[in-house]
Amino acid sequence: MKNAMVIVNPSSGKEESLQHVRNVEDILYKQGYAVTVKKTAQELDATRFCITACQEAYDLVVSLGGDGTLHETINGFMDQDHRPKLGVIPLGTVNDFARALQIPLSPELATHALTSTRVKAVDMGLLNGRMFANVVATGSLAESLSAVSSDDKSMFGTLAYFKEGMKELINHPAHPLIVRYDDKTWEGESPLFLAALTNSVGGFERLAPGAAVDDGLLHCFIFKSLNILNTMTAGISLFLGSLKDHKDVVYFTAKHVSVHSAASVSTNVDGEEGPSLPIKLGILPRHIEVIVPEESK
Repeated sequence: MKNAMVIVNPSSGKEESLQHVRNVEDILYKQGYAVTVKKTAQELDATRFCITACQEAYDLVVSLGGDGTLHETINGFMDQDHRPKLGVIPLGTVNDFARALQIPLSPELATHALTSTRVKAVDMGLLNGRMFANVVATGSLAESLSAVSSDDKSMFGTLAYFKEGMKELINHPAHPLIVRYDDKTWEGESPLFLAALTNSVGGFERLAPGAAVDDGLLHCFIFKSLNILNTMTAGISLFLGSLKDHKDVVYFTAKHVSVHSAASVSTNVDGEEGPSLPIKLGILPRHIEVIVPEESK
């Protein structure tokens, strides 16, 4: 019999996650799995559970929660000789990783997708020796994203991030950043630097239309100092999928990136508060196999 571990964050999905566990168990039993359910109670529980699944040679790990739960879970795959397949049941506010892989945002449909025979080997990012699944951001705007409350996320969704971002732009527009990538350097004032692995960031699925989950590249954006008007035009470019061509945005792809600042600047990693600068970014090509729906391209 195959073994599956379901890692569930009981506080995700407006605390409805435990209602979905039974459905996940039932569908995995029908697929021939013996199922172990692990509930997170504190920080890094999901990482510890996933490490156990790797060391005990489980066949499948299912992350049932938001992007934060997924971020902790995938870090359990770090430096493991055996890495189980990954299933994702998205219950968070944004669910960028699921969006990028065309995994249904409906928990019921995502649970059914676990019956799929298709898997996709996807890239994982590296930040100071830890993995990330989707995006790293730094600058004053990134700091504001970390300040968004759980209540605001539940009530307003991606609009909560927009609200905090606009407030931050008005009050603290930029930090001095030095960005080195491959053999180039950019230096200047910036309110936001982004490094994305997928086309979806903050629920906006056209940030980097050319980004693929398995292209082996970091897709990076440096926003120059923006006023309100420039912010509005950048927002329009974002919705049109042409942000990389905006006159106040520097876009590049790279395999290795470092970001420094003379100021104290924090980061946001997969939607959660990350380490302060400096940071070093890299990529692990096609590092984890994820179950994706049969019809996914």
